[in-house]
Amino acid sequence: MENYTAEEYALCSRFKNKRTKKRLVKEDFEKQLIQLRKLEVELWKKRKDLPLIPLATPYQKGWERSFVLRGDITRSNEAEFYETLLEKINTWQYSSEKSFKKKKKRKRKHVYVEKLQTVKEFSESEWRSPKLTLTEKEKMHFYKRECWCSNCKRYKIHYVFNEPWRYVFRVKAYMITHTKMVDADLESEIQLVDNYITNLNLRYKINKLVDGFSHRWRYYQTENPRELNPIKNKSRHLLYQQYADEKI
Repeated sequence: MENYTAEEYALCSRFKNKRTKKRLVKEDFEKQLIQLRKLEVELWKKRKDLPLIPLATPYQKGWERSFVLRGDITRSNEAEFYETLLEKINTWQYSSEKSFKKKKKRKRKHVYVEKLQTVKEFSESEWRSPKLTLTEKEKMHFYKRECWCSNCKRYKIHYVFNEPWRYVFRVKAYMITHTKMVDADLESEIQLVDNYITNLNLRYKINKLVDGFSHRWRYYQTENPRELNPIKNKSRHLLYQQYADEKI
C-alpha cells in the first residue's frame, strides 16, 4: 500500500484540509457581517417608522421662508395655473434669524448678506425623466441655461423658470408641533449593534461586502475606542493634578 501525505489523504477523504477550513471560516464570518448589516438596516427602518407624538405646548424654532403668489397675480385669471406650478417648484429655507442673512467675509471684514433662494431648477436628467410632473404648458415657462458646476468642474445644463417675478417671499415662524416617538428598547439594540461594529472596526469591511466599495466618510472616521489615548489633548498641569489627586 502506497504511503500518502496528510494533504493527499485529506483530498481523498471527507476531511477538510487547512486551506478549505480557513476559507470556510472566512466565508462564514462574511455571512455573519451581511446578516449584521441586514439587522442594522431593519432596526433603522423601525426607528424611522415610529409615529409622531403631538406636543402639549408647541414652540418656535427659527423662521421658515418660501414662495407665494404675488398679490396682483392672485387676482388674475391665471392664478390657478401659477398656484399649481408653484406646488411643484417651491423651495423652503430655515434660519434662526428673521432677516435670513449669513455672515460672509469681504475685504477682510465680516458682513451679513442675504441668503440666495430661488424656485426649483431642473437638471437635464430630471427634465427628461418620466417622473417629471410638469405638463407641456408648464414646460413652456422654462428656458435652458448652462451653469458651472464646481463639484464636476464642468458646465451643466439646467432648466430655469423664466418668470420668477410672479412669486414673492413669505416668512413665517417655524413651529415645532410634533416630536418623534422614542423606543428605549429599540435604541438600546441599535446602540449595541453600532458598538459592536465600531469596537471591532467592521464598518469598512461590511460596506465592502454589501456595496462593493466603501468610502471613509467623516461620519465613520472615529477613533477605535480600544486605541484611544487617555492623555491625549490634556495639559501637563491637568495630568499632574490628576496624579496628585490619585496619590491623596
